[in-house]
Amino acid sequence: MGLDDDIAILSAAPLFGFLGRDALRLLSFAAERRSLAAGERLFAQGERGDGGFVVMSGTLTLTPRGGRAAPVTVGRSSLVGRLALFQRGERPCDADATSPAEVVRITPTLMRRVLEEFPDAARAIHGELSTDLATFAGDLASLGDRFDRIAP
Repeated sequence: MGLDDDIAILSAAPLFGFLGRDALRLLSFAAERRSLAAGERLFAQGERGDGGFVVMSGTLTLTPRGGRAAPVTVGRSSLVGRLALFQRGERPCDADATSPAEVVRITPTLMRRVLEEFPDAARAIHGELSTDLATFAGDLASLGDRFDRIAP
């Protein structure tokens, strides 16, 4: 893949659409690339999350353990581990390649560098994350209301 292909794939990933070409170029050059064979594990639930991944090619299956949710398959331009772009924590699921795949890992350090160098993108990403959090909080409140109506 060439630089233009990488930039197109990254710009289609959630959150990275807010970044201009120069910021995407920085991500493309500085991110760590990893190739996975079909069936190879990218990470396991409970492991330390030290960055997010963008799927450049192939597919990954994300599987929460314990039957809490159904597995989800993601492909090109998917962002896996969005929270791990900004802070370290534990991985909430297993991620395995379901076909040969290539991913790039974007560490919190790299993400911080991009946001510092491109403050307009930082403001746009902050706004998007704030909206997502407000929506999530509203959904939780609605769920709580439903439980309140069920509980005696």
